[in-house]
Amino acid sequence: MEIDLHRIKIAALVAQYMDSSEDGVTGYNGLLDIRPKYQREFVYSGKQREAVMRTVRNGFPLNSMYWMIRTDGGYELLDGQQRTISIAQFVNSEYSIDGFMFHNLTKEEKEQILNYELMIYFCSGTDRERLDWFTTINIAGEKLTDQEIRNAVYTGSWLSDAKYKFSKTNCAAYLLSIEKGQLLTGSPIRQEYLETVLDWISYGKISDYMAINQLNENASELWDYFKDVVGWVHDNFPYYRSEMKKVPWGHLYNSYKNVKSSAKQTEKLVSRLMQDEDVTNKSGIYSFVFTRKESELSIRRFSENTKREVYERQKGVCIRCLEKFDLPSMEADHIKPWSLGGKTVSENCQLLCKECNRTKSNV
Repeated sequence: MEIDLHRIKIAALVAQYMDSSEDGVTGYNGLLDIRPKYQREFVYSGKQREAVMRTVRNGFPLNSMYWMIRTDGGYELLDGQQRTISIAQFVNSEYSIDGFMFHNLTKEEKEQILNYELMIYFCSGTDRERLDWFTTINIAGEKLTDQEIRNAVYTGSWLSDAKYKFSKTNCAAYLLSIEKGQLLTGSPIRQEYLETVLDWISYGKISDYMAINQLNENASELWDYFKDVVGWVHDNFPYYRSEMKKVPWGHLYNSYKNVKSSAKQTEKLVSRLMQDEDVTNKSGIYSFVFTRKESELSIRRFSENTKREVYERQKGVCIRCLEKFDLPSMEADHIKPWSLGGKTVSENCQLLCKECNRTKSNV
């Protein structure tokens, strides 16, 4: 990784500054891509961007910023987007500080800002080196997510298209979710939609998938995959519930997309489990439909009061081995297993020593 320090005045930074929601944000006479198309939106609060400009007006140093050198001779902002946009917005009189916009300032005050020198590191290197370096420098300011860090490395037409579809407040993924039922959590502009779907399609190997597809012209495969997942969910679970937002649908789709099931029977099972007070993880019901793993449901445990009540009833004796133990050495167990209709109530509770409880079966 090669890194060279440059001092760049604000006047040069904001030259030909342009902010378009559709065409990204550029500056430095059009050579600097401040926010690539459909990347992360501006997230600084009013106080945060004002703090940036107060630092500049007082002549105090701002933290260093990092620009990546592109093969076409231009630059892409690697770190410092929020500070850069805060500066450019003020110089363009898009907000005021203490009642003064930039155009209200005196000539001397304007020159002091425009002549302020920013410490910019120009960086070049491999994708792996840029990712490692970007992760290292991302230790302060508005904390970036893992996906935002990946986006800084795997740039190109494919990523721009993926962000267009998954990383806007009213992006296509958001609108499809609203139409069919919200299946994604988080914020599109913080790249959480994009990260989730990438995790699904790549079986958890997001960076590998982005590296393979980086040079593709568009993200059609990713979008088609998401539509397939949404359609599959809708076919299997036509009745929408809010708990569906927390389900790892892509992983279920990858494993069970070819399994035939009856939506009517599935709905009966889901409804029954939703009404079962022993099922404490309601979103896990949807995974349980396919996996039949009770661990997905987090079946309610017997309370400490119930365990004490049963311990006294059994006089401290393990039901299986008939040996006596102190309470901490015993574990609560369903007499009639939950899977066979047993409830988590005192009448259905028995205490076994730890060894007996771990060797018993539901037979």
